[in-house]
Amino acid sequence: MSVSGTPLSYAASMNRGPSIRFLGHSTVLIDVDGVRILTDPVLVDRIGPLHRHTGDLREAIADLGIDAVLVSHGHHDHLHLPSLGRLAGRPKIVAPTGLGTMLSRRGHDVVEIGPGDTLRIGPVLIEAITAVHHGGRRPLGPSATAVGFCVRGSTSVYFAGDTDLFPEMDDLAGTVDVALLPVWGWGPRLGGGHLDPARAAEAVARIRPRIAIPIHWGTFYPFGLARLWRRPLAEPPLRFAEEVARRAPGTEVRILAPGSPAIDIGRRGSTA
Repeated sequence: MSVSGTPLSYAASMNRGPSIRFLGHSTVLIDVDGVRILTDPVLVDRIGPLHRHTGDLREAIADLGIDAVLVSHGHHDHLHLPSLGRLAGRPKIVAPTGLGTMLSRRGHDVVEIGPGDTLRIGPVLIEAITAVHHGGRRPLGPSATAVGFCVRGSTSVYFAGDTDLFPEMDDLAGTVDVALLPVWGWGPRLGGGHLDPARAAEAVARIRPRIAIPIHWGTFYPFGLARLWRRPLAEPPLRFAEEVARRAPGTEVRILAPGSPAIDIGRRGSTA
């Protein structure tokens, strides 16, 4: 199944190089061929008992100017309705099948997508990828199947969302320049359907990207935890880098602090 999308503001700058900006948790700004894409936006300081323990995002929010939002699944720390409401303009929301009605009722321009479906926005092709994770809106919201996404243009970027390892991950080998992989969560333990540093490194060994960037770490955790545990959740990306060096030495790991400036990721075949 292929879904056609209307080109948005990508023509504003086709000449800028591809870049990635990690804003924290699973929120990443992907800029490829002039198309600006935001993943799983959570742009607030608090989600229930979870508090953001990184820098203020107000300036980043004002400057996003995005064309599309990719939503991997319905959990509140990935599909955060107040954060979607803070985005300027009316970007296209690309969400798993089952979540569209909830989003469209709030005035969003929504396209539903499932594994294997594709959507073109200007020069960029977005493909939905299998994910192994509970994807519905707990506790009483709509059910949905979690997905990851590949953004394909002059550079290809795989955003895994939340997932465990899955057999089809092998099919991505040789097709991905940059892999954005979750390496932890928001507490001292991980539930099912997540990658820890070792399993995320195994994903790198299967996919063989040029660059791997750990996400889903070090951003949100319960407020009281900070009083008992200095710099909580800072270790997982370091363990991930060590595991990748051992299992997939041909991939460069770049650890980006949540909220840090964008980095150049180069075009296909480059060494940037």
